[in-house]
Amino acid sequence: MKMIRPVCLIFVFLLVFSAIFTGLFVSLEGKAMSTDYSSAKAMCVMESSSKRVLKSKNMSAKLAMASTTKIMTAITALENCPDLDQVFEISPKAVGVPGTSLYLRKGEKFSTRQLLYGLMLVSGNDASVAIGEHVSGSLEEFVKLMNQTAIKIGATNSHFDNTHGLDSKTHYTTAYDLALITSYAMQNNTFKEIVSTKNTKITNSDGKTRYLKNKNKLLNSFEGCNGVKTGFTDDAGRCLVSSAEKDGMNVVCVVLNCQPMFEECSNLMGQALSEYKLYDLTSFYNLPKSICVTNGRTDKAQVGTMGHYYYPLKESEVKAIQIDYQIEQKLEAPVEKGQEVGVVKIYLDKNLLFCEKIFTIDGVRRNSLWQKLFDVLAQW
Repeated sequence: MKMIRPVCLIFVFLLVFSAIFTGLFVSLEGKAMSTDYSSAKAMCVMESSSKRVLKSKNMSAKLAMASTTKIMTAITALENCPDLDQVFEISPKAVGVPGTSLYLRKGEKFSTRQLLYGLMLVSGNDASVAIGEHVSGSLEEFVKLMNQTAIKIGATNSHFDNTHGLDSKTHYTTAYDLALITSYAMQNNTFKEIVSTKNTKITNSDGKTRYLKNKNKLLNSFEGCNGVKTGFTDDAGRCLVSSAEKDGMNVVCVVLNCQPMFEECSNLMGQALSEYKLYDLTSFYNLPKSICVTNGRTDKAQVGTMGHYYYPLKESEVKAIQIDYQIEQKLEAPVEKGQEVGVVKIYLDKNLLFCEKIFTIDGVRRNSLWQKLFDVLAQW
């Protein structure tokens, strides 16, 4: 029998060790992907109504965002175009714009609504220029509107140089800002309808039809997905903003410079929607139904609040909610309907989430001889 050489034994040992290590790495990688892991350069998952950040990574880093820019282009157009269905002629400036294109031709006629579908489904750079020129008269003026809209929304770490997202040193956003912009845009029903459309067609005034297919694969693969936009340039890398709704809660996920953008957005949104639930925190109130009234026609005045406040919470956080009531113990008649009598504050781990006033629901007249005489005369 031949002796096994030491070199062979070492080789076999290395093979076995490599297999064990590889299996361990795959296991650990799988575990990481099932938690908050993200290979994105920056990411943010936000609940749309409260703007609470549920997950994040480098969310304040200023980065290029490629065609996710068109979210701002679309909402700016929707808010500033008086007639979305007015047909207009495509100018020479909108023809031959580099990058993804609808291949618009000079003199073709479309409506803003039609071009918004071309903008958001197939990412037409030429459509973005045509929209900007039509809405504001010039591309420069429209870009000013985009930046003004960003400030209005609160996206103060963003700056837009163009309508399409082609790379520029001073064209940037953050994952947080882009989530904020998208949450705002998703409140617009027309925007929401457009970005949730999987397939459609647009026909110009000459009868030529273009068939449009949405590039956002999650619309077909993630239950509840309702938008919104893909993007890619050399500087920005692969970018995706996606949105999904479950049990009345809508989350927006932004990943910037992320190679597996669809997979990671799906993973992050799935986690957020399973870990958090949207609660109406005003349903936790334990307000007194009334306040005592002295010298009144009745001895009590009904009280209540007027608002609702929805906020995403983990199950473990529900018990950490604290509500502080500051309310008057007694009122002197007369009491007016809608009179402010206190305030209620909602805290999560000592952080103030919401504050609203407490009002009287009904009025109470003063119980006096003159009041009784006034009532008699009023009925006479």
